[in-house]
Amino acid sequence: MLGVIFRHPIPGTSIIPILPDGQIVLIRRRDNGRWALPGGIVDWGEDVPSAVRRELMEETGLELVNIRRLVGVYSSPDRDPRIHSICIVVEAEVQGKMEIQDTLEVMEIQAFPLNSLPPEQLSHDHNRQLQDYFKGLTTLA
Repeated sequence: MLGVIFRHPIPGTSIIPILPDGQIVLIRRRDNGRWALPGGIVDWGEDVPSAVRRELMEETGLELVNIRRLVGVYSSPDRDPRIHSICIVVEAEVQGKMEIQDTLEVMEIQAFPLNSLPPEQLSHDHNRQLQDYFKGLTTLA
């Protein structure tokens, strides 16, 4: 039975957190040192909006005000080097004070103006997720 369970993709979420001043919040992951969107795996018995709220708080200390829109669902088997995951990406209005809650996963948090995102490759497929967001797309990939 476990073999069947573990051979199925794991659902997760990425959040594009938008502060009241319009900046996007990114985290620097401890496992690979790259900038990334906050997010993570949806827990058993949890719906996606609850996972968004929880992951946002755990990784950034910020509070979810409103989920603005679905940006996309990304399911390529190689999008995450650790596991086959299906990532539901949302844009979210957030508020509060940025503060790392999960020091095992996050080493830094920073807010970036839309025109000054980090130039290096982001973790996983987050570059694509942000490109789709900026283009106003809703992607199924």
